[in-house]
Amino acid sequence: MAKIGVEQSLTNVQQALREKGYDVVELKQESDARNVDCCVVTGLDSNVMGMQDTVSKTPVIDANGMSADEVCREVESRLQ
Repeated sequence: MAKIGVEQSLTNVQQALREKGYDVVELKQESDARNVDCCVVTGLDSNVMGMQDTVSKTPVIDANGMSADEVCREVESRLQ
């Protein structure tokens, strides 16, 4: 199953993805995003400086305003 990186504060999303059989990794630091198939973030850390250095080419889902089920559906659609 796919490996999904999820920000620490999104515990409900982590739980929902685990229940669907995904391997969930908490994103605590930049290096945690290196070997995942998809990342889920809160969107609270906006890019104030306008820098666009990327660590990973994987899809990034902004979970702001989404339920855990909506995030799971988005993850599934991005991984197809």
